[in-house]
Amino acid sequence: MARTPKTRQSSRSWGLAFDDLGRAWRQRQLWGHLGWQDIKQRYRRSVLGPLWITISMAVTAVALGVLYAGLFGNPLEEQLPYILVGFIVWAFIGSCITEGAMVFISNEGLIKHLPAPISVHVYRLIWRQILFFAHNLLVYAVMLVVFPQPLSLSSLAAVPAFALLVANGFWVALLVGIVSTRFRDLPPVTQSVVQLMFFMTPIVWIYEDLLMSSNETIASRARLAELNPFLHFLEIIRRPMLGDSFELRHWVVVLVITVAGWALTLVVLRNYRARVSYWV
Repeated sequence: MARTPKTRQSSRSWGLAFDDLGRAWRQRQLWGHLGWQDIKQRYRRSVLGPLWITISMAVTAVALGVLYAGLFGNPLEEQLPYILVGFIVWAFIGSCITEGAMVFISNEGLIKHLPAPISVHVYRLIWRQILFFAHNLLVYAVMLVVFPQPLSLSSLAAVPAFALLVANGFWVALLVGIVSTRFRDLPPVTQSVVQLMFFMTPIVWIYEDLLMSSNETIASRARLAELNPFLHFLEIIRRPMLGDSFELRHWVVVLVITVAGWALTLVVLRNYRARVSYWV
């Protein structure tokens, strides 16, 4: 009994938290294979496989592009690429959050029987979402042929922007996943919040159009969108993908959230990593 406090204290060490992330990264072959198997299993006996997600997203984006281009009086060649890229980026963001809430719960059997770091399952999730993102870029490539964009060397900023997106997707999935194992009401709440934020984030409506509106009331309300963190994550990658100008404020907000989010997640990982196998 005298060893219990010592054991509990040792399980809450920064070394073990970082070791969990490091050992999981070294097991790339494991979570890489599991990520591929997830996709194969989900689309087994399907002719098009994961391309169904891409086709479904493309059809929805085109339909909304035509609809909102008519509602806002914007040219289709402006509205449709804006919505399409927004859908591609949001699919990655939303999936990291909603699937992150279930990342440990859905892997209960592996966690209890596979002697591996818990972050292996988060790596697996993020790898799977990266593969889906790559599939969806096929729609972006077709869009560039149909609606050419003024791309330049500055468009390469989309690469570090996506790296930041991945880094934030990882800490969000890890944090929400750990908390969800303790509080099982969180996954459905998370799904509802993601659905709500889809409409509050400028994905189908163009933020700059409302911001420059002659109606001061509309313009002032549009400025409130700056308080939405998803706006900044969306813009750091959508702007270069559409050949738009660089906006420093979006990058600053994203970097601050990245640092703060990882700091909070590491604290939670340090304190509750060992309890996940009991909570699931």
